[in-house]
Amino acid sequence: MASPATPSPDPHPAPALLSANTPQAIRDALVGSERSEFEQRYAEEMAAAAHTLNLTGVLTVLDTYRKIADITQRQGPHAHQRMLDQVARLQNGQDVPTVSGQEHKAQINTRLGH
Repeated sequence: MASPATPSPDPHPAPALLSANTPQAIRDALVGSERSEFEQRYAEEMAAAAHTLNLTGVLTVLDTYRKIADITQRQGPHAHQRMLDQVARLQNGQDVPTVSGQEHKAQINTRLGH
């Protein structure tokens, strides 16, 4: 009786299911300073977890930045980066063009056809 063929192991196995919640997927979805902040905080929490064997900090960082990554992708990376740039200008005391609430509401109503 012949033995069944044993498949050779894949030298580069890939996960069967890819998740948007992996650290790499989260990092790839972030832009600019938020990506840098994620990388730093994730590394810090992983180092702490290696000593304490407690993943709470790692999971908190992943959850926080997963939400930011989701917002970034819904807005579009370029729009999100423009928003971050505008926030930085505001924090530096620079003037930033604004639109009044009433004007913004009128723009929305125009787009909705009201």
